[in-house]
Amino acid sequence: MGGAFLAAAVLARLGGRIGLPTIPLFILAGILLGPHTPGIVLVADPHDLEMLSLLGLVLLLFYLGLEFHVDDLKAGGRRMALAGGAYLTLNVGAGLGFGFALGWGTSEALVLAGVLGISSSAIVTKVLVDTGRLGNPETKPILGIIVVEDIFLALYLAALQPVLSGADSLAAAAPAAGKAFGFLLLLAAAARWGTRLVGRLIATKDSELLVISFLGAAVLVAGVSEWFGVADAIGAFMVGLMLGGTSSGPRIRKLVHPLRDAFGAIFFFAFGLSIDPGDLPSVVWPVLIAVALTLLMNVLAGMTAARIYGFGPGPAANIATALLARGEFALILATMAAGAGLDERLAPFIAGYVLILAVLGPLAAGRSGLLARVLPGGGAGRGAPPGTAPEAEPAVSRPG
Repeated sequence: MGGAFLAAAVLARLGGRIGLPTIPLFILAGILLGPHTPGIVLVADPHDLEMLSLLGLVLLLFYLGLEFHVDDLKAGGRRMALAGGAYLTLNVGAGLGFGFALGWGTSEALVLAGVLGISSSAIVTKVLVDTGRLGNPETKPILGIIVVEDIFLALYLAALQPVLSGADSLAAAAPAAGKAFGFLLLLAAAARWGTRLVGRLIATKDSELLVISFLGAAVLVAGVSEWFGVADAIGAFMVGLMLGGTSSGPRIRKLVHPLRDAFGAIFFFAFGLSIDPGDLPSVVWPVLIAVALTLLMNVLAGMTAARIYGFGPGPAANIATALLARGEFALILATMAAGAGLDERLAPFIAGYVLILAVLGPLAAGRSGLLARVLPGGGAGRGAPPGTAPEAEPAVSRPG
């Protein structure tokens, strides 16, 4: 584990000198020092870091919840649903069509719909932190789309599991989907009406006790969420949403930073461990076509979300590039597909597709101004920073 931390740190320092983001470098460290490449093998079995990796995901999404206030959900619920629905319609629809076009099978097409349709919440969160855009106006629709995606994912996974196992799809999926949706409603009710009570329970002047309290709450609710068929990420997000609105919220944001950064690095390092570069050549053309399709759909989705919120080309480009990366949820689907005995080409396809977009996403987000210039109306705003637009309020970025 110490070697993993140090390897990720060394590569990130080297990459920082030439302006590369940290996420692809953490992933690269995992690939180079994992079991699938020659040379030094720090971790022979990726499952050895599974719990630490999950903790990194939980902390990344917990922090995201701290930054996303309940008032944002109440004030922009309709627009959030429209933007999230448009994003899912474009990307999941394109993924389903692409899956059928490949001709690998119906179950495989359903898996590919989720792989191409769902962004990586962990990478999106890290991108927003690294680019200093948490306070930008367009960050609200980005976070709103992530919430809608996670809700969709919970229901999608519940419905997909019996299909992959050969059960009568709708009848078998209904109880699991109902359980997941019911728990989501419970979490939403707690975030809406339980903030004051939670604030009183967690309040303490002792920082040590506060860290133990919020960390225990985030991990516990994430675990319970998974048991109910809801992504553990959204459970952690909801805890952050509740605690962010309490009087202890600012202190929690400050205290969680080092935990988020350290275990987030392990999450991306472990992600790299699971990738076998030797499997990629057999699916290189489908992967490249899928990447191009995702780029196109994300640009269209970014423009649609910007129009819904009244933003210009700069925020539209930020939305499109911030949501580009695919990651942890695609790997969950790859594991489900392997367990169901689906086409053996799925695993290397998903690995290659996720790897390219995990690298391309942060790079594109850092250079979203180039995309903004070619979007409709982008020529008028060439002198403006990529995070702002004439229609948007001035961006105020919190220290990350």
